[in-house]
Amino acid sequence: MTTPSPLMSNDRRAPRPIVLTSHPRNVADRAGRIAWGAADPATRGPVIAGANDTPARSAIGAHSGAYSLYRALAIAAGQLGAEHRPDLTNTAPAEPIGPFPQWFDPELIVSLDPWGHMAGQIYADRRLAGADIRPSIAVTKAHINMPEIVAALRDGRLHPDGQILGPSGDARVTKIAIEPVWHLPGVAKRFGINVNDLRRGLFEQTGGMFPELVTRPDLDVFLPPIGGLTVYLFGDVAKLGRPETRIACRIHDECNGSDVFGSDICTCRPYLAHGIEVCIETAQQGGVGVVAYNRKEGRALGEVTKFLVYNARKRQEGGDRAESYFERTECVAGVSDMRFQELMPDVLHWLGITRIDRLVSMSNMKYAPIVASGIEVVERVPIPDGLIPADASVEMDAKKAAGYFTNEAVPNAAELAAPKGRGLEE
Repeated sequence: MTTPSPLMSNDRRAPRPIVLTSHPRNVADRAGRIAWGAADPATRGPVIAGANDTPARSAIGAHSGAYSLYRALAIAAGQLGAEHRPDLTNTAPAEPIGPFPQWFDPELIVSLDPWGHMAGQIYADRRLAGADIRPSIAVTKAHINMPEIVAALRDGRLHPDGQILGPSGDARVTKIAIEPVWHLPGVAKRFGINVNDLRRGLFEQTGGMFPELVTRPDLDVFLPPIGGLTVYLFGDVAKLGRPETRIACRIHDECNGSDVFGSDICTCRPYLAHGIEVCIETAQQGGVGVVAYNRKEGRALGEVTKFLVYNARKRQEGGDRAESYFERTECVAGVSDMRFQELMPDVLHWLGITRIDRLVSMSNMKYAPIVASGIEVVERVPIPDGLIPADASVEMDAKKAAGYFTNEAVPNAAELAAPKGRGLEE
């Protein structure tokens, strides 16, 4: 006999009232609008979201980004209590980060909560009083080991020092997980749009998922259900924010196919590994290496769109070639890129960075907003030619022709028109 699922419709438990967070009983009971950019975290106020603490909520949405939906499923399936509050004992940051002066400029950081890693400590009294305040940033330590780093040791490009890099290729890192926290007025200003247009667009294009975007103008903070980012720091974290500290940095956008499985249609994993090598080298010279890994799969178009584009590129008449690289993406997605790098520099300001000595990126779309936000870039480091897979030459030529940084000649029209990528069956 089949055991009924807890999700089946014959559940005879008494119905619970539905909490409509868009229409609180008494808005006056709220702790007040978050004072974004305030130097004192008590004055700034905590980010309180989710279905709990409805009168005290200061943010739209729920913690954990895209994973908030799994939490909702766990509650609906009866595997998690809706009233569960996290026990934050011993979860404090493994390394102190900040505060830095950039935290107090409301226009420099608009897509993450600068105090998010300290929420359990600086708002401990309010948590003890029952407020559901959760960290949106976690700082820990780890060792990482990649075959590319082992190869760099073997080939003599890197050398073990027993501190940053061990003899077997283990690299010591401080790693930081960051959930997105958007200050809507700041995000709107960053893109040069009206905040009401932003709120309406977010509401309508998510199928009305967050009615508070249009019914609660008193809530300026939004926790979007999207992927966050992970930061890997190499070297002494205490040196961050010092003008004399040399910084190497790789800003990397997620590419599961290459980063994890080694797909050769792009340069993502080779460039990521080269960036880590440069970061280790800089840390061993007394600086700090920074790798910021953003969850923006397929240029934030998603992996399904990405694979559809692969098929279109490989099947098009004339073969896979650089001259139609971006066009094929636009035919499927409508645009060639939706990563919106305008928000990307926020994490660099959160780390107190004012100068990047070695930026391991050829992307003009990353370089421009970094410099525009006031961070100096001293040197740009392209991917070495020997690390570019043969099938990825289409991508590289297209990007160089579109304005990506290169120390070499930009491909001419004939080179862009020549097919270079494999067919689907090869």
